[in-house]
Amino acid sequence: MADRDWYDDSDYQDAVQRAERATRFGWAAIAGTTGVLGCMLIAVAMICAVAVLSCLYVVAAMDHA
Repeated sequence: MADRDWYDDSDYQDAVQRAERATRFGWAAIAGTTGVLGCMLIAVAMICAVAVLSCLYVVAAMDHA
């Protein structure tokens, strides 16, 4: 005979809680990675804009010399 009651669903509840924690961790990891990649993309765009503006300044300065 089983030691547990017929309606004991504690194993199920434990599994559900573990799955919810894993899901929260997964979404937090996805959000963090997306945020870091977004910041990196903005930084690269700014560096490229500064490089283009610097090149334009050099070309304009050479033209007036």
